[in-house]
Amino acid sequence: MNSPAALRRPLPVSSPTPIKSPQTPKPSERQLPLTNSSASKLPCKLNHRNWWSKTSTACATEFSSRLRSERILPIRASSSNGSRSISSSSGGEFRQPTAVEFITSERVKVVAMLALALALCNADRVVMSVAIVPLSLSHGWRQSFAGVVQSSFLWGYLISPIAGGTLVDLYGGKVVMAWGVTLWSLATFLTPWAAENSLCALLAMRMLLGIAEGVALPCMNNMIARWFPQTERSRAVGLAMAGFQLGSAIGLTLSPILMSQGGLYGPFVIFGLSGFLWVLVWISATSSTPDKCHQISAYELQYIQNDGNMQSVIKDKSKKSKVIPPFKRLLSKLPTWTLIVANAMHSWGFFVILSWMPIYFKTIYHVDLRQAAWFSAVPWSMMAVAGYFAGVLSDMMIQRGISVTLTRKIMQSIGFIGPGIALVGLTMARSPSNASAWLTLAVGLKAFSHCGFLVNLQEIAPQYSGVLHGISNTAGTFAAIVGTVGAGYFVELVGSFKGFLLLTAFLYFSAALFWNFFATGGRVNFDETL
Repeated sequence: MNSPAALRRPLPVSSPTPIKSPQTPKPSERQLPLTNSSASKLPCKLNHRNWWSKTSTACATEFSSRLRSERILPIRASSSNGSRSISSSSGGEFRQPTAVEFITSERVKVVAMLALALALCNADRVVMSVAIVPLSLSHGWRQSFAGVVQSSFLWGYLISPIAGGTLVDLYGGKVVMAWGVTLWSLATFLTPWAAENSLCALLAMRMLLGIAEGVALPCMNNMIARWFPQTERSRAVGLAMAGFQLGSAIGLTLSPILMSQGGLYGPFVIFGLSGFLWVLVWISATSSTPDKCHQISAYELQYIQNDGNMQSVIKDKSKKSKVIPPFKRLLSKLPTWTLIVANAMHSWGFFVILSWMPIYFKTIYHVDLRQAAWFSAVPWSMMAVAGYFAGVLSDMMIQRGISVTLTRKIMQSIGFIGPGIALVGLTMARSPSNASAWLTLAVGLKAFSHCGFLVNLQEIAPQYSGVLHGISNTAGTFAAIVGTVGAGYFVELVGSFKGFLLLTAFLYFSAALFWNFFATGGRVNFDETL
């Protein structure tokens, strides 16, 4: 029982809990504004008097659920050491960008610059495919020796891909690409001087061109892996390689015109100067990674970084950036050999068509040089269009639940079996227009390979994508040398292109079979051997 004294004792009074005022965000952090549509749906009004009340808790809960239903995540951006990082307040799915947002995004600007670089890359190399005809006439070269002059580009191209891919993995695509374009533009610009002085100087300039251009595709792969989530990489590769194929069309169509206006060496000077201009824009307007780009929006940065695979690529590269690539372990896996075989076959067909089609139309169908360039350029334009269509189709298949492995096998099968059948049809063509139609079909379907082995490099070993590209590209270059030089000797011995085209078709079918047996779209563990 309580005594009267206890009842008269004053009760202890606790000190009032101070009410904390809302904290002002730090200068290094800023909360992104809410959308008007979402704010208008709040069940209560938030202001400085009642925002900390119990009602505001329910209000915030409903607002968060509405954000999740609309797939819009509130995100916070912070800056440190010149880079930006984005973290979402919840682990929900980030909404897909609209078509307008995709076209106007910073990552599309980056891939557009890559497409321009690859266009210059191919234009510089195909100029010789047109110039070789008047050069052969003026110097008295046979067809076999003309093939040697054209293949001198590939001698340099054989040297650089592995070293270039390793440099890309270490220093990133932006720096290596800038140096590559500078060197190959210099080689193109100096080709007229070399041709006027000596044959050795001409071969040296073509070799320098090949050495510098050997880093182009590894740089492209590196930049796309850093700037695009996996669900957009196929179309990004399609856009970049569209520039690559349009470079062939531009070089083959403009070279005769520039030669007629500025002499035999006019195209070399124009394309060389264009490369120097590209380097200035590339250095000033692009960033190696999205978090270092000052123009990128917070939404786009969050969308790119939301891809867990991209985050793991950066983490793996930071751990192994100073380690020599494990060549023995890379070559011990069958998926690596599927890339090597696919790249070798792709390069064989690509360079044979690229180097010999102007001469093919001139010798087989007796068309002049300008028409020969035109007939050869039309297929490359189709390849640019088909490549982007294949990229969009490939991304849609993955987004709709088809496995990455099956998607890559379907794309690569179309890219090899289709051209093989078309080349068989080319051997039976009776007119230049029919031959151009078959050639256009062959080259257009060949673009589906870009959504096969070319994207697969990033998937089986993202931390080694550069050096893997270099290894497979070296094999492809060796195959291209054999095909380019072999075509010249084959024509001299047999007297016809038909047998060589049939041999190429057979190799296409064999490579497609090997790919479908051993290729994979999953990540391969290169930390242990078979």
